[in-house]
Amino acid sequence: MHVVARWCATHRLVVVGLWLLVLAATFLGSSAAGSNYAQSTTLSGTPSAAAATLLQQAVPGQSGDTEQIVFQTNTGTVDNPAVESQITAMLGRVSHLPDVSSVTSPYSPAGTKQVSAGKTVAFATVNFSVDANSVPAAQATQFVNTARAPNSAHLQVDVVGNVAAATNPTSSSSTFIGVAAALVVLLLFFGAILPALLPLLGTAVALVAGLSVVNMLSNSLSMASFTSQLCILIGLGVGIDYSLFILTRTRNGLRRGLSVPDAVAAAGGTAGRAVLFAGLTVCVALLGILTVGVSTLSGAAIAAAITVAFVLLGALTLLPALAGLTGKRILTRRQRRALARGETAFNEASRGWARWASLVQRRRIVLGVAALGVMVALGAPFLSMRQGTADYSVDPTSTTTTTYRGYEMLVHGFGPGFSGPLQLVAPLHSQADKATFGAVVTAASHTPDVVTAVGPEFFPAGPGHPAVALAEVYPVGSPQDQSTTNLINNLRDNVIPATVGGQHLQVLVGGATAQGNDVAAQLSSKLPLFVGMVVALSFILLMIVFRSLAIPAAAAVMNLLSAAAAFGVITAVFQWGWLKSLVGVTNTGPISPFIPILMFAVLFGLTTDYQVFLVSRMQEEWLRRRDNAMAVLTGQATTGRIITAAAAIMTVVFFAFTFTTDRTIKMIGLGMAAAVVADALIVRTVLVPAVMHMLGKTNWRIPAVLDRVLPRLDLESGGEEATEAVGTAEPEPSRVPPT
Repeated sequence: MHVVARWCATHRLVVVGLWLLVLAATFLGSSAAGSNYAQSTTLSGTPSAAAATLLQQAVPGQSGDTEQIVFQTNTGTVDNPAVESQITAMLGRVSHLPDVSSVTSPYSPAGTKQVSAGKTVAFATVNFSVDANSVPAAQATQFVNTARAPNSAHLQVDVVGNVAAATNPTSSSSTFIGVAAALVVLLLFFGAILPALLPLLGTAVALVAGLSVVNMLSNSLSMASFTSQLCILIGLGVGIDYSLFILTRTRNGLRRGLSVPDAVAAAGGTAGRAVLFAGLTVCVALLGILTVGVSTLSGAAIAAAITVAFVLLGALTLLPALAGLTGKRILTRRQRRALARGETAFNEASRGWARWASLVQRRRIVLGVAALGVMVALGAPFLSMRQGTADYSVDPTSTTTTTYRGYEMLVHGFGPGFSGPLQLVAPLHSQADKATFGAVVTAASHTPDVVTAVGPEFFPAGPGHPAVALAEVYPVGSPQDQSTTNLINNLRDNVIPATVGGQHLQVLVGGATAQGNDVAAQLSSKLPLFVGMVVALSFILLMIVFRSLAIPAAAAVMNLLSAAAAFGVITAVFQWGWLKSLVGVTNTGPISPFIPILMFAVLFGLTTDYQVFLVSRMQEEWLRRRDNAMAVLTGQATTGRIITAAAAIMTVVFFAFTFTTDRTIKMIGLGMAAAVVADALIVRTVLVPAVMHMLGKTNWRIPAVLDRVLPRLDLESGGEEATEAVGTAEPEPSRVPPT
């Protein structure tokens, strides 16, 4: 890496020019191709997916997205002739919109159950022939605007559904807040404006190029709707951090009297190698999500990995070029004056961190147990986490959020279950099947936690598919309630089998609510396997790097503690409602099933990063001294300041995304911020060094047979230049007493 860094610094104008060309090409390509992110997710092999396939074959018009246009009169009733005239005219216009296959009016014979008992609330059902993610943004806006046209002081009209949700306002301020907060941290760390701006500039160029590629790929790969915000969140955090590590080593080299090319090369040979390993680790962890087998989640993981790869490449190439352009101006005026006087010796270790390292050594058992207790307490709520798809009650309550207002009207007029009806779908092969399906619908309507059932409807057989029966079941609870999940399981496991008896009719429970439950169930079942795979990979990588069994074993436990802390915090806030106003949470609900898998993949990479940066410095001292106590002390004292600065940047960037309106990104932002704070301030500064002091020389032992078999990977080796840049700084002996 020192060769690459030197070349980039020497040919700085070429490198900057190439990056600007990449930026322009990707941006223009993205502008031309546009983007297409998915609003919903299904899993193949589930009953709800099989039901959707049957409907797609037999009734394409009812196999796509279903929206509800809800209206409420503030005076009078919905059967008032003036109200009926306005709504009927509006529904006529809606029926002629693109991809709308059918509209069921509450004023039609088929819609008699779509009027509330008090006749103040009613809803129309709009069936699309395509899924919500196939409806362009402009078309979705046209649909909502057409539906809400009769809205007035006397008549409120709103829309509930995935197409309508796509038109809800989103906030872009979180990115600017995160960047501004990161700039403040960088200014405090570097003490000068120019070096503080370089990490932001390099990351911004690489991030925009990466996002442009992701936008283009969204047209060919299925990606979740929150993908672009996820990429910005992760890309900003890791990109600025990677640049911070490399730029800090470059500045240290300059302060020791190295020329600009030599300092850049030395930083590339040391910090650059560690950054490369860290970035590839994050990418591998993200791509591990592909094993889960959910297309939109896999697409989001690929997109995030592409973004990380771009910002990693920017840190390794563009940043050295920018450092070459700015030269010694990346130092403060005071540092440049000291260098001009020939002062090239300085203590890399912070006195404050040296004192703290000494305290951890002396009180390792007490502080270690205390730190472990804090991490366990933070992670305890995770044991109560319930994964599922939240309903529209968790949407922002602003006056421009149509889905929340529509949901509230449905709850007021009918009950929360009417916002997410279940579908009963069955292939028919005889007249007896029709009678049996009718009996199933009747039995379902009398099942506890069911308000009513509508149907059945029968659709004839066609080429390649049998006849199909369809009915709708309206639960008592909302789509996110545990009672609705219990109802789905009861229908599948008890009511339907008992009614069908020995006949061969297969009745499936489908619909958007059932799909959300199936996704949550399958992802929850795959989480332990995914976690085990990631932890095993982490163990193997760290064992190769540090030639140790104890260090990767301890790191695996620490990573699990950090992840549990993150999951515990989001469970307490988003599910229990603790301090929910702090991050703008209006109503509580289950945790999205995407969150644990996505967060664990990213956290695995980030916590492994911090472990590598911390322990690699300790290993360097161990190899030089063969003194575990001094190795741990020196490593902690020299890396404490930069790790906490990097963690501070990560934290402010991640927490800034809690100001967004997207609940998924809000969860990820808060969980990642909590995990980074806990990992940097508790795990890496207390727990890891305390455990390493307890283990002593065991930290650096590995069976001879493994030592011979494992490949060798040296993160802190960049030739003679890298060795110079590392230096021999250590905590002052008077402040670091021996063991």
